[in-house]
Amino acid sequence: MFHQLLVAIDDSPSTPVTLSFATALAQRDGASVHVLHANRMLFGGRGITEIADTDAALLVEGAVTQLVGQGVSATGSVTRAMSFTIGRVVAVAAHSRRCDAIVIGSRRRSRAAHPFGRGTRERIIRSATLPVLTAPAPLQLPGRRRRPGMALLPTRRAGTPVDR
Repeated sequence: MFHQLLVAIDDSPSTPVTLSFATALAQRDGASVHVLHANRMLFGGRGITEIADTDAALLVEGAVTQLVGQGVSATGSVTRAMSFTIGRVVAVAAHSRRCDAIVIGSRRRSRAAHPFGRGTRERIIRSATLPVLTAPAPLQLPGRRRRPGMALLPTRRAGTPVDR
């Protein structure tokens, strides 16, 4: 079904799940993969990016190494983009590399985060003319992460009665 995939990654916890998802797709279809990291430039930062160029290159290199280790033909590149152009940059990269689909990660987020769809994922989906496949978000186990100032709620085991 797919011959060439573009996998857009960042340095978030969703990247390993995205790579695993893309690996499974590529292995199933015999597709090659191009890994792209669009290093977001800070607003008003005069060319300063969210992560250093060397760290961005290491991120892509690690992803390519992981894919090749799983038997997938893979290449990678790093580009720079502003927050409001990141969707277009990813879409243009996929089109110029003649990709069949774009694979992106997702995050579990609160209802208050980006209520009007202004996130990176939404920007890529709006800009792309190709199918955009969203990898599942990493699981968050209860009790593992707690926001500062929030009380930890007791958890109920399966099969135990609920007190009312």
